[in-house]
Amino acid sequence: MSNSEQERRDQQSGSNILNRLKVSGKIVEFKSEGEEKLVCPYCESTTFIFDYENGQVICAKCGSVVLERVIDQRPEWRAFTAEEKESRARAGGPLNRLTSEALTTTIDWATKDASGKELDIKRKLEILKYRKWQQRVRVQTSYERNVIQAMNELSRISSQLGIPKACVDEAMGIYEQVLTKGLVRGRSVEAIVAACLHMACRKIGMPRSLDEISQYTRASRKEVARCFRLIARELGVKLPLSDPKLYVPRIVEQLN
Repeated sequence: MSNSEQERRDQQSGSNILNRLKVSGKIVEFKSEGEEKLVCPYCESTTFIFDYENGQVICAKCGSVVLERVIDQRPEWRAFTAEEKESRARAGGPLNRLTSEALTTTIDWATKDASGKELDIKRKLEILKYRKWQQRVRVQTSYERNVIQAMNELSRISSQLGIPKACVDEAMGIYEQVLTKGLVRGRSVEAIVAACLHMACRKIGMPRSLDEISQYTRASRKEVARCFRLIARELGVKLPLSDPKLYVPRIVEQLN
């Protein structure tokens, strides 16, 4: 067998491997920590194939192995629906934005033990005392007390209005900015929370008017509107006008 035939067979074999990787792998563009694109040193291509099984990054143009022993950061399980993905995930961000509350345990209000038996009155009073001290230890500064009070008020209003968690998290982020700037001092926490929730709904595109949010808070609509204008001016937030189309499904639902 001549050298030319051997080279032709090697090229054909390499081409077959590359075709298999194109089917099984994923064509991606890799970037370094400095946001610089990875470039093939042989053909200067920026398109690569990630071979998950072998941990290699292969050039999609010439088939050269550019990187080896690349860690596969995908989960080892598969999920076909959003519910399966949420139930099988074992890591992620904190469940709430409050670090003081997220880093400590919470004593439940249940009055039964692990076996389901009802606790006696002496044990109930003891657990009540533990719960009281746990709340005092968890919240130490005035900032944390204010944030927890706002979070409880925000959870109450959002549960009554059926507002999703993404909008609640956005409202809590706005409230933390307002609290950092000192805009809460001298004003009602309920009005500030309602204004932050309305601003978050406007940002995300949730059809919740100011009148509707004001119905579920002790602050008046005039006070909530004043706080809303104050927050928008101090934070420099420019919100688009609400799209009337977003309110059509809710109006039709109320009219049956």
